Amino acid sequence: MYNKLLNCLDCVRRRTDFVPKVALVLGSGLGDYAETLKVEYELPYGEIEGFPVSTVPGHAGKFIFGYVDEVPVACMKGRVHYYEGYPISDVVLPVRLMKLMGAEILFLTNAAGGVNTSFHGGDLMMIKDHISVFAPNPLIGPNIDALGTRFPDMSNVYDKQLQALIVKTAKENDIFLQEGVYAQLTGPSFESPAEIRMLRMLGCDAVGMSTVAEAIAANHMGMRICGISCICNLAAGMTATPLSHKEVQEAADTAAPRFKKLVTETVRAMGK
Repeated sequence: MYNKLLNCLDCVRRRTDFVPKVALVLGSGLGDYAETLKVEYELPYGEIEGFPVSTVPGHAGKFIFGYVDEVPVACMKGRVHYYEGYPISDVVLPVRLMKLMGAEILFLTNAAGGVNTSFHGGDLMMIKDHISVFAPNPLIGPNIDALGTRFPDMSNVYDKQLQALIVKTAKENDIFLQEGVYAQLTGPSFESPAEIRMLRMLGCDAVGMSTVAEAIAANHMGMRICGISCICNLAAGMTATPLSHKEVQEAADTAAPRFKKLVTETVRAMGK
């Protein structure tokens, strides 16, 4: 796995020497976020030998290197998911790769279902903590000592200073922001009403099919991490409406202007 990671890094470095400060994973609703960047270089995943390629509609599948003002950013335009059939080590390979490129901060975004009964479709939620349900831990197997310790502490995965920065930025830009715990399940099926009741009893506020494995891998490597979920719908059993990927995409697109504004202004503040 480590050799595969180094081979991917070598492949990237043969094309660009760009060094990001922030690694940004673009979830649903942020697909055209790169249009707001001063773009330096674009690299399709398919041109990186051994790199997993996203198969999900709406996920373009390429790295975009550029600047938010003066902050150098590596954007993942489309992520890969465990449900696509990739081993969990491939799912987190992109995050590990961006760390090796030089990124210090991982900014995770996603589309999620609302589990908290006070949430509404279109809300943005800052991730304060997470729970993994059924998704395998990406650190299972021989530890790669060059990346991190065998038993990493998980007490403060989501950086408190970055959380405060997101809250401050939301207030300054008059963006309503929820806060809560995000749960990752495997997908690709949406959760059952019984599973949503279970998650609510566990203290979860939002649920999705990504993010937690990436955060675990990044924490293992010593990155500072923050995350925002776009609550695209209320989860199964909370309304009479059947869930669909189309509904998620449409809700994410509607929330996109606020989502982009919050991400942009937060990243800009990270450079100060």
